[in-house]
Amino acid sequence: MARAVKEWIGKTPDSKVPPRVRLRIWEREHGICWLSGRKILTGEPWDLDHKIALVNGGEHRESNLFPALRDKHKAKTRVDVAEKAEVAAKAKKHIGADRPKGQIASRNDLKSDKPAREKLPMPDRRPMFEDER
Repeated sequence: MARAVKEWIGKTPDSKVPPRVRLRIWEREHGICWLSGRKILTGEPWDLDHKIALVNGGEHRESNLFPALRDKHKAKTRVDVAEKAEVAAKAKKHIGADRPKGQIASRNDLKSDKPAREKLPMPDRRPMFEDER
């Protein structure tokens, strides 16, 4: 059977979810927090959570939104952001795009107690071809 109501899809990741869609999601999930598995009681603060976080490639659409108790939602968001940061750090390291730690040593920083090498005289340049003479 085809869905009677068209799925809501946010125009941008910041699009506010309309109240009618919040209600549909609440009813679809029977008011159960998808993170804790318990019924959300009247008056308890809750949010809509992206099952696959936006920072990890999830979409801002009705089928990816689920009711979540606010404290559980905040904890999951911290985990999602940390996961994204870890993946980004590994990717940067893999391609060599991570910034070096500390100051890069210069030639002056590498001076040692050994005496400096004497400069060798440059060899005379001899022409290689007839027309260079």
